[in-house]
Amino acid sequence: MKKVGIIGTGLQFKRRAPVIAQSKDSELAAVASLHLEHAEEAARPYGCRACATWQEVVGLDDVDVIVVCTPPHLHAEISIAAMESGKDVLCEKPLTRTLQESEQLVQAVKQTGRIFKCGFNHRHHPAIWDAYKLVERGEIGRPTFGRCRYGICGRPGYEQEWRADPNQAAGGQFIEQGSHAIDLFRWFLGEIVEVSCMSGIQFFREQPLDDNGMAIFRTERRAMASLHASLTQWKNQFSFEVFGEDGYIMVEGLGASYGTEKLVFGKRDFNLPFNDHVTEYRGGDRSWSAEWQEFMSAIREGRPPIGNEHDGFAAMRVALGAYEAEKQKRVLPINTGA
Repeated sequence: MKKVGIIGTGLQFKRRAPVIAQSKDSELAAVASLHLEHAEEAARPYGCRACATWQEVVGLDDVDVIVVCTPPHLHAEISIAAMESGKDVLCEKPLTRTLQESEQLVQAVKQTGRIFKCGFNHRHHPAIWDAYKLVERGEIGRPTFGRCRYGICGRPGYEQEWRADPNQAAGGQFIEQGSHAIDLFRWFLGEIVEVSCMSGIQFFREQPLDDNGMAIFRTERRAMASLHASLTQWKNQFSFEVFGEDGYIMVEGLGASYGTEKLVFGKRDFNLPFNDHVTEYRGGDRSWSAEWQEFMSAIREGRPPIGNEHDGFAAMRVALGAYEAEKQKRVLPINTGA
């Protein structure tokens, strides 16, 4: 039974804490927030300790695992301190605020030998997972291109959140939500080696970070992919597609406000009628629980988890490379050396 400390009491705490508490492999032992009263309120339902600083939680001898749910500017500092204290870490994406911080974090994982996971829960949505297995088995042949549209409806007061603060966030909506799509493209299509990008502020003008971003990628296997990440998708949407030489997979929805999670699988046939195999996944969002169980298994087995520090670093490298490509107004190569 692993005892877990969570740093941060915002939205991700509300998603992570119940899963940790309900797992047979873990127990929520401590919660920290910038404001002690927030930590006390969050800790109360779980009967665990409330702390006023992240340093206090990281220093607890009876905590085995740290979950970092803070804004990105604190990710590296907390994660590195936790690993140097002998604790395994799950850290939300984007991995850090800067690429230099990501490099430092990756080096710390290597030096400490701890188990580190980047919070790419989308890999654990059942439709995505089943789609990946189809592609891995060669059911659609060599992947040739992918597409992702990922948008949410923004909210009043967004400009007051940390997500709109360049001193705390790694970038705007393109990297904040688009990191998931970039990670999936890498997983399905291979390493991304070229990118071009356009981003902008279309509606939330009282803050300096992009609320929309579009990019085109090319992978080392010569597959292409396109992404649109949006904060002004007034009806939430998730659509992820991969087409191969012999067929295709399409994932629509993530449950809840994104609509029923659905996997469409079809084969190329120049003569027969189009024939899709459709699977709909009922119930709530199971990705958080599935991701946590995979992380617990990785700790138990002493292996890198699915969606590790290298994946987090690579997504950062591509996303920040996309921003740089826009600045230079050209297609930019991505250095894949780590």
